[in-house]
Amino acid sequence: MRKFSTICLGILFLNSCIPIRIAPTISDYKVVKGQRFKRGLPKKTTFVFEDPKEANEFYDYVNIKYDLEDYYVDVQVPFTIDEKEYFFSFYEVEIQDKALNLFPLAFDIAANATLKNEDFETYTTNEDSTILRNGNWYIVMEVFSITEKDCLHEESDSRDIVLPYLRALKDEYLSTHNYNEVVFKN
Repeated sequence: MRKFSTICLGILFLNSCIPIRIAPTISDYKVVKGQRFKRGLPKKTTFVFEDPKEANEFYDYVNIKYDLEDYYVDVQVPFTIDEKEYFFSFYEVEIQDKALNLFPLAFDIAANATLKNEDFETYTTNEDSTILRNGNWYIVMEVFSITEKDCLHEESDSRDIVLPYLRALKDEYLSTHNYNEVVFKN
């Protein structure tokens, strides 16, 4: 009975994965410094939400909604709130879940130990088989105006006006499947 439980534990251990990095789950939206969310993003405060749609869907949505004709679609998109002009830029960002798959790792160790004893070249599986990846996509938006460089900053006068606009924009994007409908809503 003891051997059986040891074998079962060994099989369970080898079939398990250890998470190395877990992508954040955002239920609605998050306001965070861009660089804190992902390296390479601006240092400005950003509005972040998960994007369950296909790649470039948000680009298409913004392009149609603001009638940009593929000109500066992801940078300096103008919008107006209470007769004041603002601009937003957006980034489609992927953050991958990573997990260490223990079976290939144990196989590498055992194979290399066996092959070294027999004077053969060592065998190593590639990293792709030991690390499992699963991507999560996010839309990251920054907002600025002529008078303010970061309209989402905590101390910004525009924050309370801009956040509801971005929430409504996100909700409209996620609920709309035919982006031409957006033109008729405006």
